[in-house]
Amino acid sequence: MQIKIKHIALSVLAVMAFELANAQQKVTATDKKVEALLSKMTLEEKVGQMTQITLDVIGKGNDRYSSFEPVMLDPVEMEKALGKYHIGSVLNTANNRALTTKKWFEIISEIQKTSLKLNAHKIPVIYGVDQIHGATYTAGATMFPQQIAQAASRNLGLIEKGAAITAYETRASNIPWNFSPVLDLGGDPRFSRMWESFGEDPYLVSVMGVAMVDGYEGKDNNIGHPEKIASNLKHFLGYHAAASGKDRTPAYISEEALREYHLPSFKAVVDAGAHTIMINSGIINGVPVHANYNILTKLLKEELGFKGLVVTDWADVENLHRRDRVAATDKEAVMLAINAGIDMSMVPYKYEVFCDNLIQLVKEGKVKEERIDDAVRRILKIKYALNLFDKPNTNPKDYPKFGSKEFEKASYDMASEAITLLKNQGNILPLKKNVKVLVTGPNANSMRTLNGAWTYSWQGEKVEEFAGQYNTILEAVQNEIGKANVMYVPGVSYKQGGHYYEELTDKMDEAIAAAKNSDVIILCLGENTYTEKPGDLNDLYLSELQTELAKKLAATGKPVVLVLNEGRPRIISRFEQEMDAVVQTYLPGNFGGDALADVLFGDVNPSGKLPYTYPRFPNATISYIHKPSEEQKKAEGVYNYEADYNPQFSFGFGLSYTTFGYKDLKVSKTSLKKGENLQVSVTVTNTGKVTGKEVVDLFTSDLYASSVTPDVKRLRRFEKIELKPGESKTVMFELTPADLSYIGRDGKSILEAGDFDVMVEKLKVTFTLID
Repeated sequence: MQIKIKHIALSVLAVMAFELANAQQKVTATDKKVEALLSKMTLEEKVGQMTQITLDVIGKGNDRYSSFEPVMLDPVEMEKALGKYHIGSVLNTANNRALTTKKWFEIISEIQKTSLKLNAHKIPVIYGVDQIHGATYTAGATMFPQQIAQAASRNLGLIEKGAAITAYETRASNIPWNFSPVLDLGGDPRFSRMWESFGEDPYLVSVMGVAMVDGYEGKDNNIGHPEKIASNLKHFLGYHAAASGKDRTPAYISEEALREYHLPSFKAVVDAGAHTIMINSGIINGVPVHANYNILTKLLKEELGFKGLVVTDWADVENLHRRDRVAATDKEAVMLAINAGIDMSMVPYKYEVFCDNLIQLVKEGKVKEERIDDAVRRILKIKYALNLFDKPNTNPKDYPKFGSKEFEKASYDMASEAITLLKNQGNILPLKKNVKVLVTGPNANSMRTLNGAWTYSWQGEKVEEFAGQYNTILEAVQNEIGKANVMYVPGVSYKQGGHYYEELTDKMDEAIAAAKNSDVIILCLGENTYTEKPGDLNDLYLSELQTELAKKLAATGKPVVLVLNEGRPRIISRFEQEMDAVVQTYLPGNFGGDALADVLFGDVNPSGKLPYTYPRFPNATISYIHKPSEEQKKAEGVYNYEADYNPQFSFGFGLSYTTFGYKDLKVSKTSLKKGENLQVSVTVTNTGKVTGKEVVDLFTSDLYASSVTPDVKRLRRFEKIELKPGESKTVMFELTPADLSYIGRDGKSILEAGDFDVMVEKLKVTFTLID
């Protein structure tokens, strides 16, 4: 028997050694191809590979900022860009408008054909697009809920599946590179791109980022597969932490905070094998990140060991000169960015300036050619990994599932699990299907607001042109209970063609009158679509007109169900107490109306949980991750701390149509040695009358720390389970030493002996970590 076991063990080792050698041989073969190609390239060809232009530059039009419709490529401009300047990458759509798969195939095939014809080395172009919640810029594609809603679903399987569908439909569009996911910590409700994030918790962002990249690239990161794409991690590093809460403005982040809160998600997804990364457009501690050698090279490439492609955000090399003023000229800006560690510049228009300047800088010795070679090597490896040399195009005819009912069902499932019930006074929800309802509010009959920006166009203003076949909230409610039972008056509307926050009264008095003839009011409030600078705001309260509408409807005495459809938590404390129910839909996508109607009328039991803290006041935008000093309670007879930590709704909060009981929180050891793992278990029971899904969140608290003040609590694990009435399940978790560590003032990880609390729901157990 021992001889047999020995032979089996040797056989296994032999197989493993063969597979390892085989894998190394494949890597070596690709490396040899890259080095052979690199050795033949001129400096001008290398610099061209490092340059990315937007599609309009090579489209027929009056200038390089827009194209004629229908979109056609300009042979003269193509010859200049792809031939004379050897441009290696193209991004974006034309005229800020989604194209059909047929049109994408036609355009990109022609670009590839021209590039291969003009390029002496037959190097294909790599095409990239922001397909952030589905194939954003492809007409007829499946639009999923935005990332903030996906985070609310807490369903990693659905996130991976949605990303895999997006990869499939992006490849059906002949596009192999996707600028997604966003791994920024969405901890500031003022920020215009909060909804593009997975929320305010580093662990939540990390595991969801890994799930999304697994969907895009496959768990084996085989992006050469015709149904997979190269992902792009955004935006390294600390982008959402702007001190003003406004896009592309300065951040001040300590080394400890940068590593404790902002770095973990990127490290997790780099470790998961993601192929490319995009850089933060902002400034950290006075230094633009695009010019920060310590962040781009020392931290990202050396410490994290990132071997992939580093690309700028839109025009951010020239911004070093024109906006941030750390470079006196465009040429100096190019020098700073490339020497800091940028591999590819999203120019996107004046590519001649970038290329000519970089060539001169190398010839002058101000940028070493080794740095150029390193960048181009990374670019060529991605192109080989995507199999672009052998198959530069993917044809939509090979993707029969594009826009299929199967894919649409996945979008609906995610929306239905994301929707979060925040208030249900008197169990008014679910509604009976024989009620007469008034549907009102500016978001009630809009596909645009259900989707948000980056949907068929950058700001989402073109959604109605492409999404007419889907159901708005109004249409979904009408389908649910019949048109005869539904009245509709907007009450407030968004000004067409105006800034996203411009609103008009739209028959508000008529809405108040109609309310008196209804049994229930479904009030749909929130925001119009926006992203980046156009989404900056000065007032986090929900608008005055929407607040007025809510208060006047509540004054009718009819029960009001407030439906929130918003990208960030706009403050509702001026009227929330007058609402009977509050339902958060976030930005749920094309099937958000259908999912919401099913929740409101009981076909779906809500199970979403807030991925952020919902603030009560504008000066109380504190994350659940905070220090004990934020929770100083009233001192008897001395002070009343009005601005104590007092959110409208807490991180992780979300109600159900059933109830859940927790008991028997246990740890495997109450005394744990450093280096050991800790097992935690808790029993959860459905104590209500209907089947429901529950998210079990596990938090820890380091009671005392020597280097920096510990956070009150941190999310370490979660699991989403489904239970029938009366059913119980014991949920098991395992904590590692990394979960008990923290980053000290010197930026290094510290694991200290001491007491820790483990918390699940209202249960708590203490254990001691010993040396």
